[in-house]
Amino acid sequence: MALFDTVPTGAKIQPYNYTVSIPEEKLQQMKQLVTLSPIGPATWENLQESRDLNDFGISRKWLDNAKAEWEKYDWRATEQHINSFPNFTLPVKDDDGRVYSIHFVALFSTNPAAVPIAFFHGWPGSFLEFLPMLELLKRKYQTPEQLPYHFIVPSLPGFAFSDRPPKDKDWTTHDSARLMHRLLEGLGFGETGYVVQGGDIGSLICRSLASRYEACKAVHLNFCPAPKPDGVSNSDIDELELKALQRGDAFRTAGIAYALEHATRPSTIGLVLSASPIALLAWIGEKFLTWTDEPPSTTTILESVSLYWLTDTFPTSIYTYRHGLGPRADKISFHAQPENHINKPFGFSWFPQELMPVPKAWIAVTGDLVWYKQHTRGGHFAALERPDAILGDMEDFVAKVWQN
Repeated sequence: MALFDTVPTGAKIQPYNYTVSIPEEKLQQMKQLVTLSPIGPATWENLQESRDLNDFGISRKWLDNAKAEWEKYDWRATEQHINSFPNFTLPVKDDDGRVYSIHFVALFSTNPAAVPIAFFHGWPGSFLEFLPMLELLKRKYQTPEQLPYHFIVPSLPGFAFSDRPPKDKDWTTHDSARLMHRLLEGLGFGETGYVVQGGDIGSLICRSLASRYEACKAVHLNFCPAPKPDGVSNSDIDELELKALQRGDAFRTAGIAYALEHATRPSTIGLVLSASPIALLAWIGEKFLTWTDEPPSTTTILESVSLYWLTDTFPTSIYTYRHGLGPRADKISFHAQPENHINKPFGFSWFPQELMPVPKAWIAVTGDLVWYKQHTRGGHFAALERPDAILGDMEDFVAKVWQN
């Protein structure tokens, strides 16, 4: 078994060891579908190769090259890498008595004073985003005794190897957050307390936990799309922030169509993208290419898309959108809703190539901001793009706010 796999002695529910192993039949089916799936004809739009948010989306050339690489791609190597970290599942009981199996990757410390920190992914992300950071941790702290933290990286309900939301009722961000709290309670952190970190949907999970559970002691985010608050003037915004606001305007104008589809027609897009792996690659690949400062390798993108395809989780991963956009949406941004205000230590890492980066002065209105750092590089997938930055920021933040 991998190092850092000793579950804390205070755990109330013993998690099960988990090994990722996709059935060979499923793998061969994916390979066959990738090979047989056609790529649409060339058009003026898909012959453009810009990564600009204002342009037309994925290029045919990139998709064609990615398909050729996918035909040779070895998922078993990805599995081996995932399984080099301790993987677990833990049964979590909900209010209605249903039990959900929640998957998570963890590095557990044997230091009694270790700080529990949970990291939450978004869409089209997964726990894979945080593996580079965990790799850095293993190099920095080479034994469980030296590790000053418990790092827990769950798969949210409906993603990867966690159970899916129920089919007989709606499911919200707060529902997922409740299960994440009970996961952390089950691991024994209900009494000691825990710190949370997230971007994208993960930032919503963090904010829900912070505003509803006493055990959540501090929150660090790298995503906080909120409207300009009253009483904040342009003189409170620096030049880098002003430039980033223009990127947010471009996204709202030309980059948000996918989110409206998720929000208003989740059934349709879920069925469409479950019919062809190449269609799924185009849909998700575009996001990794245009939402990042420097795009990840094609192999990294294929790992993420393969995970969605092999677990059949695209349709169950987009439930949060209908509560943020479209006719069923809340009228106020989730981050700006008074009931979601963070009334405890709040930290934020700002990255210029975020989709909707807002100024520090706007972020500060949504919580008790006590720690802030502005980076000059990095985009929406911060943990994947800048694992060193997120790890360093979290260590600084926790040192400032955690009290045993």
